[in-house]
Amino acid sequence: MKQIVVDGATSMLGIALINECILNKIEVLALARTDSKRLSILPKSDMVHVVKCRQEDLKNLQIESQGRYDAYYHFAWGNTFNKDRINVFLQEPNIQYTMDAVCLAKRLGCKLFVGAGSQAEYGRVDGKIGSNTPVNPEVAYGIAKYAAGKMAKVLCEELEMRYIWTRTFSVYGIGDNSTTLVMSAIAQLLKGEKPSFTKAEQRWDYLYSKDAGKAFRLIGEKGKGGKTYCVASGVSRRLKDYIYIIRDAIDESLPLGIGDYEYAPQQVMNLVADISSLKEDTGFEPEYTFEAGIRETIDWYRNKDQRRY
Repeated sequence: MKQIVVDGATSMLGIALINECILNKIEVLALARTDSKRLSILPKSDMVHVVKCRQEDLKNLQIESQGRYDAYYHFAWGNTFNKDRINVFLQEPNIQYTMDAVCLAKRLGCKLFVGAGSQAEYGRVDGKIGSNTPVNPEVAYGIAKYAAGKMAKVLCEELEMRYIWTRTFSVYGIGDNSTTLVMSAIAQLLKGEKPSFTKAEQRWDYLYSKDAGKAFRLIGEKGKGGKTYCVASGVSRRLKDYIYIIRDAIDESLPLGIGDYEYAPQQVMNLVADISSLKEDTGFEPEYTFEAGIRETIDWYRNKDQRRY
């Protein structure tokens, strides 16, 4: 790849991919919301060209340099926080915006469309979760992601454009938002406060954002059209183990409220990812352990007021 398009450019995944592209001399057209509070933290480079537009504007967006881009990465997705994820009326427009993104990719001459789905598409599953694991999403967010992916595949076939769907697991790191478990725990612990959790017996797979950026670059360069890839580290631990690692990286003496909350009615207890097809097709191997990635994340958060990506 020499030139790509990234929508949702100010998201954690967008920032991670853009930084990875800068390192590999890949030019990026970064699409970001006009009203985004994160525009100032987009990576600064001659390789990055920013165009401001809302998701609603993708349908009619016209760009002068049409016809020279290799791949389009669709990260933009509205209403991803808390109760918004279970609201069908807030999630439904994202399906249309995904179709608009596919059409924009075609207008820009992209030969590949890469969509960012979610682990939420699987619902509650026992055992390892891979690309061919049956999906059974239970919340509106996961249902909308699955529907968007299936419809994007059909549209890409009609437009004669290669298509790859991804299902990201728990990515954390630089650029993460404050509402995630990792970031809220870091924020409270750095203040000397006690964060509260469930019993945290779930098995999760955490992937550092820099590794996620590399995975998405490799998917664009080497991924096979028509396939779905799980984007994760391939290593799972109990959630409480991750929590202790975060606490110990800050101050081993700080208290933790593990067990303060009850599990949610539809609590997902297993997120053990099988990334064998991602490794086989693209050569992806995570470079960061959780311990190494969380140290960088804590350092970034400590200096977030002066941060530059």
